[in-house]
Amino acid sequence: MPFELHHTALRGDTPGHTTELYWYTAGPADAPTRVHLQAALHADEQPGTMALHHLLPRLRDADAAGQLNAHFTIFPSVNPLGLANRSLRHHIGRYDVETGINYNRRWPDLYPLVADRLAGKLGQDPAANIALLRQAVLDWIDEQQGATAIQQLRLLVLRSAATADIILDLHCDDESLMHIFTSPELMPGLQDLADWMGVAATLTAEDSGGGSFDEVLPSFYRKARLANPGYPVPNGAEAATLEYRGRADSFDNLGELDAGGLFNFFAGRGLIAADTPTPTPSPAPVPFEATEVLRVAAPGLLAYRVQLGEHVTKGQPVADLIAMDGPQAFLARTPVLAGTDGFVLSRVTAKFVKRGTGIAKIVGTKPLPSRTGGYLLED
Repeated sequence: MPFELHHTALRGDTPGHTTELYWYTAGPADAPTRVHLQAALHADEQPGTMALHHLLPRLRDADAAGQLNAHFTIFPSVNPLGLANRSLRHHIGRYDVETGINYNRRWPDLYPLVADRLAGKLGQDPAANIALLRQAVLDWIDEQQGATAIQQLRLLVLRSAATADIILDLHCDDESLMHIFTSPELMPGLQDLADWMGVAATLTAEDSGGGSFDEVLPSFYRKARLANPGYPVPNGAEAATLEYRGRADSFDNLGELDAGGLFNFFAGRGLIAADTPTPTPSPAPVPFEATEVLRVAAPGLLAYRVQLGEHVTKGQPVADLIAMDGPQAFLARTPVLAGTDGFVLSRVTAKFVKRGTGIAKIVGTKPLPSRTGGYLLED
């Protein structure tokens, strides 16, 4: 299949409103490996879109040269609905303004929805089992109506991902070093991706608690495997969330660098016929439960004491919180202390914070009691 632009109209929820979604395909339609790439599911996170902007011409040229050994589906800005979410000169692209739901939460738990279709059908051929599982998901998706615009969008995107062997969801943090979120059983298999990205951390969790997009397919295959002992069910999809630094880091030079990392990752897998250098090894994965989301106990103005990447020890001040009310208003400073040993992966850019705000992530090595069996995301 030649490099091609596609688009579809998402029916609006009010009269006179439709939204166009654009995406590209490249590579042979019958290739044995399928890749799904998307960026800006949180529509206010643009570094991934910049990376795909620089990757697309390279895929176009590789396709024209007959160098693509996989079928690629690329959504450079996968959430046009979120692009329209603006209020008082601010872009609110992280949440559906109608419902308040985070666009990267509450994606469906697929296995319970299709388990009955699979009863008695799995056998001893792993590839055949994956094909059965995928078809069950596709059949379920095709039966859904998509009553709202966001439901239409989710079903279209999920259908593409459900056919893919590699699913990469490009995001960014507020202010951050490069990192990856993925499922533990996919490591060290995705270590090559981490190396080509040059990440500071790979954080793993089977279930981070929010129904994130990157967990949908790995969770589906995991649950199918656990529910059908004695039948081989491999990991049918390598999926990960790629965090490309912070929201302000959308620049051509970084986009070119990140596109090069993605291109070399695919080439290293043999999915693009191109020579690649050897990447610099990145750190081994750590459980997401070992990462502290440092929160403040009061409102105030933040004054950071540490930089991104800086190592801290438990009890060390990470920031001061300047009081903005009370008897010492605008005079008192209260230290905000690290709850674990580790390094500072991310910080918030908005320095006025309310009580309970997560102001930094500190990546440690040992799971924290406060982070086991609960909701791991900041939301």
